[in-house]
Amino acid sequence: MAGGKSTPKKDKMLKVSSGQQVKTGQILVRGIPLYKAGLNVNGQGILFALCAGKVYFTRKKTSHGKFRTFININPTKS
Repeated sequence: MAGGKSTPKKDKMLKVSSGQQVKTGQILVRGIPLYKAGLNVNGQGILFALCAGKVYFTRKKTSHGKFRTFININPTKS
């Protein structure tokens, strides 16, 4: 960048897979609008975990006929 310092881009990708254990506040997805927040997940562009637990994915059909993939967390009992 001319006249300034360039910052490296953050990786836009899925950070976790199904069945993986996550901690509270851990980033699950960054910059992919394909995935939506489900149970115990929050965020718009960056989805993060609201509690510790196991990740699982669900697919639901919208009223317009499109499929949406939701990222959910099954909380662990502590």
